[in-house]
Amino acid sequence: MTLLYIVLATFAGGLLSVLVAASLTVGVLTRLVKSLVSLSAGILLGTSLLNVLPEAFESHTAEPQTLFAVLLGGLLFFWLLEKVELYRHVHHHEGDGHHHHHHFDAEQAGRGGLSVLVGDSIHNFCDGAIIAAAFLADTKLGVATALAIVAHEIPQEVGDYIVLLNAGFSRAKALLFNALSGMAAVLGGVSGWLLIGQFDLALPYLLVLAASSFIYVSVSDLLPQLQQRLAIRETIAQVAWLAVGLALSLGVSTLLHGAAHAH
Repeated sequence: MTLLYIVLATFAGGLLSVLVAASLTVGVLTRLVKSLVSLSAGILLGTSLLNVLPEAFESHTAEPQTLFAVLLGGLLFFWLLEKVELYRHVHHHEGDGHHHHHHFDAEQAGRGGLSVLVGDSIHNFCDGAIIAAAFLADTKLGVATALAIVAHEIPQEVGDYIVLLNAGFSRAKALLFNALSGMAAVLGGVSGWLLIGQFDLALPYLLVLAASSFIYVSVSDLLPQLQQRLAIRETIAQVAWLAVGLALSLGVSTLLHGAAHAH
């Protein structure tokens, strides 16, 4: 059953983001991304700090100092991956307030057509393995982790889609590429189930790595995008979406700990 949950969760993550991109116009997507970035920042931070890390530290099979060292190593690892463009986070698009030069997206996708696909596929593969580790630790934690990843995947894949469209890709081709890269999560999930299942003692370390991925994406990519000088109304909306993300994570955390105490 655990493998079925992993496959369904990873497949839903890849499919849902593509369906959202397919069903909405570019104008609506452009506005939607801004709210989703705030929401996913809250969910990723909340899930990593309130759900995943506590689960890893409560396992009592690893020293806290070692787990913190893994957290530090994970942050540096994902920074290096992004530095060589293998862990990209695309939420940018022309007119998004980032003041990129004209045709920035065309250059990004032209130069990064293959790079974006390779980077996203590796990113999605890692996400799949993270979901597998969470489900192997606890089914409820797996659900919480999968929801956090889906929350981040939707704005990321929508951002990729907009970049590819701006670069001249047809709607169908851009969606197909996004779908293919999204399916790498399923491969990562199955691989994670096969490999991680053999090493129960490694689970706390893998959960910390998962948390480091969430924290890195939030701090290096999502939160900096929210550091723009905006009108009061937009700022309130931004903070509200972030708070909703944190509240959702807190709610899941409460349910997880309630279920644990019930046992």
